[in-house]
Amino acid sequence: MHDTQGMQAFPDASALRAPRSLDELLLYRLSRAVRTASGMATRLVEGGFGITRREWGMIGTLAQHGEMSSSALAAHLQLDRVRTSRGLRSLVEKKLVSRRQDEEDRRGVHVRLSPSGRQLFERVFPRIAALNTDLLDGIEPAQLDIFLQCLQHLEQRASALSAQGVVAEKADRRAGGTRHRWPEAG
Repeated sequence: MHDTQGMQAFPDASALRAPRSLDELLLYRLSRAVRTASGMATRLVEGGFGITRREWGMIGTLAQHGEMSSSALAAHLQLDRVRTSRGLRSLVEKKLVSRRQDEEDRRGVHVRLSPSGRQLFERVFPRIAALNTDLLDGIEPAQLDIFLQCLQHLEQRASALSAQGVVAEKADRRAGGTRHRWPEAG
């Protein structure tokens, strides 16, 4: 049975616990939902406000947490320092973020929203919040409570499995598996 988007009907709990197809993989289903929804948010921030999704994440984090070091921002957003640095450079050029050098550690940089960055946040956030609210339409409060408990469990379990080193492979395209060269079978 297929729905209008070409996906199989949602699997039941036993299928999720013993997946036999792509549509029965939890991470695949979560990824599909996130890609579809985040695509709308990306179009909103890029098309409507001229910032990237990553820049929006930085702006939102700085709006919520105030001034912070660039390394703390990278850690909070789970980004590497190079991508964080590029995003911050762009936001400084757009005059949405200001930076200052750490007085004690001259290598450290602290960043905060500029007044225009704060104004942008105040314009974008209600639109993103409305999109999130629309996504939850039709879910009963009790179901949402259960979903949030499950989401918290998944986040904690993912962190624990990652810390245990369940996946030993490193994400290094130079080692193989790029679109240009596949690792040899053997």
